[in-house]
Amino acid sequence: MYIHQNWNNYTVDHDLSFIEGEGGIHIKKVVLYLSVSSSLIILGFYLFRWGLIDAFSVFLMPFLWLLTVGFFIVGLVLSIIGVFKNKYWKPLLIHLITILLLFLVPFNELSLKFDFLMKKEDRVEVISMISSGNLQPNVSHNKSLIKLPYKYNQLSSGGGEIVVERQGDAYSVLFFTLRGILDGFSGFIYSPDGLKPGKNDFGGDLKEIDKLNENWYFVVSY
Repeated sequence: MYIHQNWNNYTVDHDLSFIEGEGGIHIKKVVLYLSVSSSLIILGFYLFRWGLIDAFSVFLMPFLWLLTVGFFIVGLVLSIIGVFKNKYWKPLLIHLITILLLFLVPFNELSLKFDFLMKKEDRVEVISMISSGNLQPNVSHNKSLIKLPYKYNQLSSGGGEIVVERQGDAYSVLFFTLRGILDGFSGFIYSPDGLKPGKNDFGGDLKEIDKLNENWYFVVSY
């Protein structure tokens, strides 16, 4: 009887230990998943934020940013708890590497360069259509605006509209990357003669004018 009772106690203790071990493994997997997913989401947010602004509008971006950062912070806190309770370092290392990348990698510059290179050929097509007269200002309330055909709608943020300004026999063209309020905007300007855009071109107050190549500039107005 005594032996049987001890055997039962051993079995119960062994089973409890096994269950606790399985639970610990499950929790570690959840924390690791949160660490990886929250890190990828926040990196993706900063890498593709110009596209997100176009998709969700500049007014909703602060809320999307708060959700993204909040999710990342939750994962970070859980990974820190995991280190102190279970000596589990992997999730925290992932978060630390992510934070390092956010500080060191110029995501804004990479995102703009990616947008410029990937869409340059289509933008050149639009410029050719304007030069040939096949595409002309077509927005009733503003004679400098062109609403792009659906095929080219993604080339300019904020509704698929571009701004044209005549320069002699050619046109300067502004493709928006961000279309804000009043004179606040950023975008790519095509300059037919390669000359640097003027400070007040396109009705803005250009604070940043960066040359990309012979005929293209990136500008910011605010």
